[in-house]
Amino acid sequence: MTVEEREAFLADVHIGVLGITDPGHGPLTVPVWYAYEAGGLVTVMTARGSRKAQLLESGTRVSLCAQTERAPYQYVSVEGPVVAVEEHADEAERRAIAERYLGAEMGALYLEATADTAADEVTVRIRPERWRTVDYNKQFG
Repeated sequence: MTVEEREAFLADVHIGVLGITDPGHGPLTVPVWYAYEAGGLVTVMTARGSRKAQLLESGTRVSLCAQTERAPYQYVSVEGPVVAVEEHADEAERRAIAERYLGAEMGALYLEATADTAADEVTVRIRPERWRTVDYNKQFG
């Protein structure tokens, strides 16, 4: 993929798989909702008490992979450092991510259903530095 193609792909709606070093174990790999705009940071929100949040701190290097589920397959994988772990999740960002994945109506229901736990979420920001991409559309499309 070109730089523009890979950034557009990552900015599109995909479930990401986040990989984090977990000392003494294999890497922790978990599906996540994320937000990304071309040239920016990857944003993930998670419960403060989760294993994921416990492993994420500024400077930790992580990987995120997003892919299509149907052939011809495409994927973008990024690696880079966590540049910030913010102690609170911004309500506007929570809404944007919920609506990104669920649409306006279901996103509102999700926010309502999770309102009691919203205060326990942290926001993690990741700077993509290394990119790996595949677009089989270019070979088989």
